[in-house]
Amino acid sequence: MKLTGFLWPIVLRALANSFKIADLRQRILLTLGLIAVYRIGCYIPTPGINGRALAEFFDRMARTQGGTLFAVMDLFSGAALSQCTIFALGIMPAISASIIMQLLTVVLPDLEKLAKEGGEAGRRQLNQYSRYLTVGLGVLQALFISLWLENPAHFDGVAIVHDPGWGFRLTTVITLASGTAFIMWLGEQITAYGIGNGMSILITSGIISRVPTAAHQLWVLMAPGASAASRQIQPVTLLLMAVMMVAVVIAVIAITQGQRRIPVQYARRVVGRKVYGGQTTYIPIRVNHAGVMPIIFAQSIIMFPATLAGFFPNRALQAVSHWLTNGQWFYTILYSALIVFFAYFYTAISFNPIEVADNMRKYGGFVPGIRPGRPTAEYFGHILDRITLPGAVFLAVIAVLPDMVGKWLKIPYSVASFFGGTGLLIIVGVMLDTMRQIESFLLMRHYEGFMKRGRLRGRR
Repeated sequence: MKLTGFLWPIVLRALANSFKIADLRQRILLTLGLIAVYRIGCYIPTPGINGRALAEFFDRMARTQGGTLFAVMDLFSGAALSQCTIFALGIMPAISASIIMQLLTVVLPDLEKLAKEGGEAGRRQLNQYSRYLTVGLGVLQALFISLWLENPAHFDGVAIVHDPGWGFRLTTVITLASGTAFIMWLGEQITAYGIGNGMSILITSGIISRVPTAAHQLWVLMAPGASAASRQIQPVTLLLMAVMMVAVVIAVIAITQGQRRIPVQYARRVVGRKVYGGQTTYIPIRVNHAGVMPIIFAQSIIMFPATLAGFFPNRALQAVSHWLTNGQWFYTILYSALIVFFAYFYTAISFNPIEVADNMRKYGGFVPGIRPGRPTAEYFGHILDRITLPGAVFLAVIAVLPDMVGKWLKIPYSVASFFGGTGLLIIVGVMLDTMRQIESFLLMRHYEGFMKRGRLRGRR
């Protein structure tokens, strides 16, 4: 209680100081305005679709513990896919394009050379390729979604499309692909002129928009006016859920911020009349270097058979999708193993020990007690392998925690999903990054940040 009373005045003072700086105030207001534009677009329906019947279908699917790849896309689109609005595809095509470009940069020598030696012009060219790929993926996904919506067999015989045919398909492709391009532009504007990473901010706003629905479901399960015997959730259970959520958030923050700092010493060099180097710094290696990407990869792969079974009713696919349903022991084991694998995989492609060691040697840097060159790269690789394991295991635990909490406390998955999974990791990570950027603005203007640092005091 004392800690809470100590933190709240600092946080409120930092938020008040944020609006005293003109540049920071403009960035915050611009970010909030673009988020509002994005959320308005999530409620504009696509022409020719029975939105109510589609929402009822997704609601039935959400009440099950299984789900499909569309459920993951609906999470990232802020429930825009379940209503098939103009922003139904959300930010998923941009995320997929970014991942594909990262993989191609490692595989293709020309792209790798452009990324390393192209400078700012090279980065702009790679960003342009990523934009083209985003629009292409948006067109392809929109076409498959239009074909999926036209088949009443996927929706228990209910007709979702009023007038199926190539006219509807072309309209849907143009609408959804244009919405994807506009969302990508919104994210770029937030990144350039707002606060935080634009894509992550839009994803977080979509996830947070589901909180009122989950709170309403929780209120219905509590049934405050009913007798204690008819309530599905008792007050003791609600208190236990609150304590668990706080503990999970604290653990996520600890792992997200956790890092191993490797000391690096730079040799002193004399160039003309100037002396370079001679200082000691460190290279931070994060415990969760891959972020939320392993969970996204694992979800996409493990839910792909269930999605195919919905498109093509086949006995073999139905059997595979049954085993890969939430609640099955095989699903839990395979899901956790895929998360650990992709944590190592994504860390390996995003952090190259050989490249880091070579750059250190070029500028006269070395790790004390380790020879420069290959021994330094092996030392980095050894530390990376050891520090990635606890982060990967933690991601696996957080990913399967909503299923366990939902079964244990007998609450819907939409409520249990806020105890872990992709949504919680994204919300915590984006909030920390946004607070860090706001604090850097405050400290540059000699204001106190969200936490007191040394003898720094606010300007009077």
